[in-house]
Amino acid sequence: MSFDTHNGTRGARQPGHSRLERWGNTKMVERIRRRGDRRGTKVVLVTIGKTSGMERRTPVRWFPDEGGGGLIVASASGAPRNPSWYYNIAAHPDRVALELAGERTDVIADQLHGAERDAAWVEITAAARGFARYERITDRVIPVIRLTPRGGSEARHPITD
Repeated sequence: MSFDTHNGTRGARQPGHSRLERWGNTKMVERIRRRGDRRGTKVVLVTIGKTSGMERRTPVRWFPDEGGGGLIVASASGAPRNPSWYYNIAAHPDRVALELAGERTDVIADQLHGAERDAAWVEITAAARGFARYERITDRVIPVIRLTPRGGSEARHPITD
């Protein structure tokens, strides 16, 4: 499916613009890449920059999905614009990876739409209620992305193994 979610007109402040936030994200990426996440809810999303072509790493919340894959949410904390990594995935959906505790898994990204997205959203907001708040404060539809390990369900996956 296509990556076609438009930006909205209202919402929270766009995250990631302050020096402190960027520093915190860098430290979180380093920790998750090296030691993992104690609760198993965060991974490092690796994308290729839409315009730069450089690898970009972002810590994201992870929701396991049937079939060995998982879901991530392009919430941007309820901001009116989609996060930058959403556009990186849209430009290169076949060049996405996840990193966790020294393991890297290549994945294929696919945006959910319609009833499939709505069903996933119910599960996501049940597991992490903060996402329901993000939906209330913005007027855009928050994208839900399915990440499936490349190579099918038999591929080694650091999140579900």
